[in-house]
Amino acid sequence: MKKILIIGIFLLSTIMFTSCVKDLNVTPKDPSTITSANLGSNPAFLKEDLAKIYASFIISGQSNSQPDINASDPNFFTTMRALWNLQEITTDEAICAWGDVGIADLNTQTWTPNNPFLTAVYQRLGLSITYANEYIRNTEGNKDPNVIKYRAEARFLRALAYYWYMDLFGNPPFTTEKNQVGKFYPKQLDPNVKIARKKLFKYIVSELKAIEPDLGSPGFSFPRADKGADWMLLARVYLNAQVYTGTAKWDSCAYYASKVINSGAYSLAKDYRQNFSADNNYPTDPEMIFAWAQDGMHTQGYVGTTFIMESSCDATYLPAETYVGLTTNTNWNGNRARINFLNVMMDTTAIYGGHVDYANDPFFKKCKDSRVFLRVKKSPNIPSPSSSGDYGIGVYKFTARNHDGTLPADYNSAYACTNYPVFRLAGAYLMRAEAEYRTGDISDAVKDINVVRERAFGGPAGDITAAQLNDQFLLNELGREFYYEAHRRTDLIRFGQFTDGTYNWQWKGGAQNGIATDSYRNLFPIPGDEVSSNPNIHQNPGY
Repeated sequence: MKKILIIGIFLLSTIMFTSCVKDLNVTPKDPSTITSANLGSNPAFLKEDLAKIYASFIISGQSNSQPDINASDPNFFTTMRALWNLQEITTDEAICAWGDVGIADLNTQTWTPNNPFLTAVYQRLGLSITYANEYIRNTEGNKDPNVIKYRAEARFLRALAYYWYMDLFGNPPFTTEKNQVGKFYPKQLDPNVKIARKKLFKYIVSELKAIEPDLGSPGFSFPRADKGADWMLLARVYLNAQVYTGTAKWDSCAYYASKVINSGAYSLAKDYRQNFSADNNYPTDPEMIFAWAQDGMHTQGYVGTTFIMESSCDATYLPAETYVGLTTNTNWNGNRARINFLNVMMDTTAIYGGHVDYANDPFFKKCKDSRVFLRVKKSPNIPSPSSSGDYGIGVYKFTARNHDGTLPADYNSAYACTNYPVFRLAGAYLMRAEAEYRTGDISDAVKDINVVRERAFGGPAGDITAAQLNDQFLLNELGREFYYEAHRRTDLIRFGQFTDGTYNWQWKGGAQNGIATDSYRNLFPIPGDEVSSNPNIHQNPGY
């Protein structure tokens, strides 16, 4: 069960919220006694308030009428929904048809520092860090074994927030538990973004290594953070080390990915779609390492996987009632993939002779890769960035049903119970494969890739050889495995293809066939309101 009702006081504010963390099912004896001053004195209270930090990444707050940060639409500007937009609709994997302010800028890579989705992610990550700092400060020196574990989890969540800060913005304000709230203007680690990013990289790595002994064993209490999640985040940070610091760390990436693979705690789900179904809980889904838990009854909101499903469906081509199992407030007809992504997902020349038979094979059934959950809509081409969602390539990878097609116990017709995957075992195999490939260990890289592909093709039919492995194949394989999981922008940047590379997709840069954009857009700008209100903040170059 994922449901938990938690009541507590955090940062001197009365907080009543529904947590999405499985192992935090506790009832406080006297909620009114929980304060910032006595937070560290009772492990039961600490369990409750740890849940608030987890929840801050996936839901808006107490409820949509009581969000942690005021917004015109609290659902719209939750962390993972806004982050998904930054990672996906800026790439070939998605484009959104809606006319809301800021979406068109992301669709065409023409954003400015005033884009509201940038502000949302920036503020939300800062809020999660603030919650974590207060929690870590108040648990300093507590010797209770459970509290030591809780504190390590809070530090992990803070490191994860800083990782996304580093990846998206490069040079955020930096605070820890040593900084009291509200007494100063936060500073960046250095005015120079390249220097600051290196320092932040070093800090994140040191934090993740320091907390490893105190975290639970892999799989100890999904979806809470454990050693497996810690190793996965370390591997992810090292995977992109050259982008963040200028120096590659492939051996370190392979080391931590191997720790996950060799832990014995995880295995690939037998069927790919298990990972995106309502019963994608570990160990039912043995591949899942870390996720934001969602529950249709107790973590309600148009956020996370609910948002991904609803925004991808439409009444004509992909009705949510049929393809994802939601029946209330459905078919928002916003997000879909661009036509270029078909050549990532499958070799259209080999399968279709270069001319896809959209009329007779709209769901691409001729492709034997079981990861293909796509459907051509009215036309695969999108006439303009603001065209109706009826155009493009529909995506129905996530579902609100269990893997066997039944409805989950906590089914709600409007809100999915499907966890939002952050780390799963396939990621460890492909991170290690990329590290092996970069260091010249082609044979082992091919083996790791084929482990993942054999699940996709139901056997060795999809295996590749060393001669087939190159940069383009590896980038495409990452797209095939992780599309719509908020990886794409980061992967494209690492391969030099997000902005000024040789790969252009429809409406990139605002041109129908796509054009290269300026490389400074590999980093998003610091939001304009932050720069104008905090004298210690320096804007990223180019903005």
